[in-house]
Amino acid sequence: MFELSSPQPALQGWIYPLLFGTGLLAGFVDSIAGGGGVITIPVLLSVGLPPQVALGTNKLQATFGSGSAAWHFWRAGLVPFQRWWLGVAMTLVGATIGTLCVSRLNPDFLRQSIPWLLIGIALYLLVQPNAGQAGSRPRFDVVAFQVCCGLGIGFYDGFFGPGTGTFWAMAFVTCLGFDLRSATAHTKLMNFASNVASLAVFLGIGQVHVRAGLCMGVGQWCGARLGSGMVIRRGVGWVRPLFIVMALSVTARLVWLNFHRGR
Repeated sequence: MFELSSPQPALQGWIYPLLFGTGLLAGFVDSIAGGGGVITIPVLLSVGLPPQVALGTNKLQATFGSGSAAWHFWRAGLVPFQRWWLGVAMTLVGATIGTLCVSRLNPDFLRQSIPWLLIGIALYLLVQPNAGQAGSRPRFDVVAFQVCCGLGIGFYDGFFGPGTGTFWAMAFVTCLGFDLRSATAHTKLMNFASNVASLAVFLGIGQVHVRAGLCMGVGQWCGARLGSGMVIRRGVGWVRPLFIVMALSVTARLVWLNFHRGR
């Protein structure tokens, strides 16, 4: 269980430019294909933040990136918010519950199973070259989709996190028939909701290094604007290769963590 009174470590001045650059890169990548946490969490741990504080700080900086990308996609007319308010609400609920549970439950079973799911997603995209290239017929009721995926993926993001953007994007593609460009845009809205909910919980239990998170957040905001602009201008042909690469990168990171932990 998280300790509410854990001290926040002091960071040396040279670390903050590093955190800004990390946020910039992660925001760019995450706004296109998801998986920014693969970049940010290891850096936060490497500069000396305890695991709990690293997770909470990561939510602070990720909120900037997902918020920037969601705003940019909304301004471009790719995300009609009034149609997705239920999904946002369910994601807020799911992420809040997930973040509260992560301090009480062992997430090892998720760490061990998620890599296989991500491998499956990458293989699906490789053997189905037309998946996400263009819109197709919805296979799922929109209301049921928002409730089930909002609660389920929102819970996962609050509880564990890596690969959340990948899961959202593939859910939009396979269940609602979105192309990858539109799926990526809608994913950022849901990511923003779960990040806000999870951040609120981490702030409440005192597990956020605010200065580090704000520094990375500025980089995230800039990187997300650049990345979302690339998606809007270049479309699916740009998203698909990076989407597959990030899915495999998240998988490799989780497999390595599982192996290292089991030694």
